[in-house]
Amino acid sequence: MKLIRGGALVIGLLGVATATQAGVTSTWTAVSDYDFRGITQSAKDPAIQASVDYAHDSGFYIGLWGSNVEFGPGDPNVEGDLYGGFTKTLDSGFSYDVGAVYYTYYTDPNPSLNYFEIYGGVGFTAKSGLSIKGKLFYSPDFGGDFTPGDTEAQYLSGDLSVPLPSNLSVSAHVGYSFGTYWKDGFFNGEDAEYFDYAVGVGYAAGKFNLALKYIDGSDAKDFGTDTFSTDGKVVFSVATTFPWGE
Repeated sequence: MKLIRGGALVIGLLGVATATQAGVTSTWTAVSDYDFRGITQSAKDPAIQASVDYAHDSGFYIGLWGSNVEFGPGDPNVEGDLYGGFTKTLDSGFSYDVGAVYYTYYTDPNPSLNYFEIYGGVGFTAKSGLSIKGKLFYSPDFGGDFTPGDTEAQYLSGDLSVPLPSNLSVSAHVGYSFGTYWKDGFFNGEDAEYFDYAVGVGYAAGKFNLALKYIDGSDAKDFGTDTFSTDGKVVFSVATTFPWGE
């Protein structure tokens, strides 16, 4: 039932995309495990994910993303994220990106797990296609009503992507979760700030992008179950973006 509800959401997203005007794209992804900052959000099970995105020539963008999930209080089964911001790439190859994202979870019963983050990032893309990016996220109420009190949290990330011959690429990611939520908020005074990292390889096969990554969040607090598992794992994904065009 949980996967069916998640699939219904992404099918709805695709319907929106097919009815929209130029400038709108929709990306569909099948992934062996929905990982968020080194922690599974689908109890190590596969997930179907989709987005609808609108990007204007000015740099303004807005989008909606959805996935099935399985974790936590209220037994949420669907996540839907609304985001928007402004990004610009300069002639020099340097870029910046600022925006906000609102995370929503369908839970029964409450508490509401909904919360929002603002973010800002900078990056550089060389003529060779090599890309390096850094981004900082901030939430004043990470985890929503499930974590009452002062639960501000930050996430600092760095990403590297290097194109290779034959439609191949390699990527690397490192992130650090910190702030009151992780240091002494949700974990009753226990310091739970942590690093996560990932390394992977990608392959562009026609209109599909395949990726194989090793993701490790084991520096995070161990919850001892498949729910919120922080174990290192290999994650496979297949993604495609509509419209395909010629």
